[in-house]
Amino acid sequence: MGAPLRRVLHPAGSDMSESSFSWRKMAVEDLAAVGEIAALVHPDLPERPEVFTEKLRLFPDGCFVLARGAVRLGYAFAHPWRLNDAPPLDEFLNEIPLSANCLYLHDAVVLPAARGQSAASRLIVLLRALAARRALPALALVSVYGTRRLWRRFGFAVVESPELAGKLACYGASARYMIAPLS
Repeated sequence: MGAPLRRVLHPAGSDMSESSFSWRKMAVEDLAAVGEIAALVHPDLPERPEVFTEKLRLFPDGCFVLARGAVRLGYAFAHPWRLNDAPPLDEFLNEIPLSANCLYLHDAVVLPAARGQSAASRLIVLLRALAARRALPALALVSVYGTRRLWRRFGFAVVESPELAGKLACYGASARYMIAPLS
């Protein structure tokens, strides 16, 4: 971990002895740390900071940071979208579609220090509640880096569709579109 990332993830005076962490709403002040975490975890799937900023501006209810005090251990971006459609990486959404019929999990990262402690389960609980409040009948995502098994644990199933193949290309060879119905 480089010095700049270490400073963002472990600010001076932060207490790493507390073992509990939680998902909280993302703030503009978190975006620098989110960008550094993304660059560390997704070197082959880069996205510009402006793209993250736009997601936070368009749908702040779906933007979360996994934190232990001032220490950031992960993040998630979700927003309403259309089923069987995946927005391209590193491109602006411009707006949330009026025809949205799912909550799309664009990106979720949990750093190794927080893995194995139900962070993904806690995130899915938040996302399911958010989708229910918005009357969205499903969650959707693109699984990358072979994480399909993880997402299957939360009710996601792979959807094979020739129409999606072109859209998934920017997500890498292992990318699979997945949907979890909420009913």
